[in-house]
Amino acid sequence: MATPESLSLAQARRVALAAQGFADPPPSGAPTRRHLRRVLDRVGLIQMDSVNVLQRAHYLPLYSRLGPYPTGLLDSAAYRRPRDLFEYWGHEASLVPVTLHPALRWRMARAQTDAWGGMRRIVAEQPGLVAWVRDEVAARGPLTAAEIEHDGPRQTGNWGWNWSAVKQALEYLFWAGEVCAAERTGSFARRYDLPERVLPAAVLDTPTPTDAEAYRTLVGIAARSLGVAAEPELRDYFRLPVAGARQAIAELVEAGRLRPVTVPGWRQQAWLHAEARLPRWVRGNGLVSPFDPLIWERARTERLFGLSYRIEIYVPARQRVYGYYVLPFRQGERFTARVDLKADRKARVLLVPAAWVEPDVDPGETAVALAAELYRLAGWLGLDTVAPPAAGDLAAPLAAALVGVAGVR
Repeated sequence: MATPESLSLAQARRVALAAQGFADPPPSGAPTRRHLRRVLDRVGLIQMDSVNVLQRAHYLPLYSRLGPYPTGLLDSAAYRRPRDLFEYWGHEASLVPVTLHPALRWRMARAQTDAWGGMRRIVAEQPGLVAWVRDEVAARGPLTAAEIEHDGPRQTGNWGWNWSAVKQALEYLFWAGEVCAAERTGSFARRYDLPERVLPAAVLDTPTPTDAEAYRTLVGIAARSLGVAAEPELRDYFRLPVAGARQAIAELVEAGRLRPVTVPGWRQQAWLHAEARLPRWVRGNGLVSPFDPLIWERARTERLFGLSYRIEIYVPARQRVYGYYVLPFRQGERFTARVDLKADRKARVLLVPAAWVEPDVDPGETAVALAAELYRLAGWLGLDTVAPPAAGDLAAPLAAALVGVAGVR
């Protein structure tokens, strides 16, 4: 192995931000499909989540990189022909480029051993039901689970997550690649259909790679999207098996696609992607979603940015430190604040339950920048105003800054 190169921590930050698209120039006009594809090329995939206290998780990474954009742009790429994206288990539930379907077939093939327990149990105990559900989708799709459950055979028993047996069967078929998400309803429910009616024929006709080839493809995408990373982050990006990810890393090193580097404070070996850019600086301000790939791996987030971050959605209210749905605020190359947000759509107000400043940050300067960003976000969400923060050590300066921004609007 070659002697590792050395990156300073500041350089590693800039590499990571550039790899994720934060050094790209913002659109000069209305964002288009071209801008969306540029972001997708940077991030590799987009995580989905059902929480909608502010905005659906999959819309936020594009906002963080492009600014206000029509969410229909992403909907069209995922659910209208010609599709750029399809839903599948990538990091977690994700929107993944359709071109990666072949590289994820190894996961589909392992549904009987790797899917969640309830899914495996339904296929083991009621294979006839699973076959009936698939036939219903083939004959009548696209269908939601509710549309099938109405006609399905009566089932009893606890299938977990309050899912019916029909829903478990659908999710098993989805994991196995036998059905796809054709679209989402207004309530965020999947409409399931057969892959041949959802995915491009050219994708379905692409030969299935070996597992080793698939792992190499996915680790390569993770490495390019992260810029510089250690093994756990490269593996975590697509939730790959340890042995397969390690072998893929070794092969990419041998091929010259990854280079060993050292970064101060990193105890594990770091890997730099061959196409990684090191810009002179990274500018711009913006909020980052809890589900943004920049901060997926919390240990890397702390090593790179000194940001100790935990999503507290599932933490009991009394035990939360910062709030329910907290977004870190980026100013240039560092995170300077974090803010708990909620969209009150009925009152058309962006609520700020709490705002907090990071250590060694000028709260006044940060408050002014954050106030401008909150009003930009509110406008994108179709809200009229931003409420003053209710708590947090940045609450007072941010409240004053919000008054200033509102006064010049």
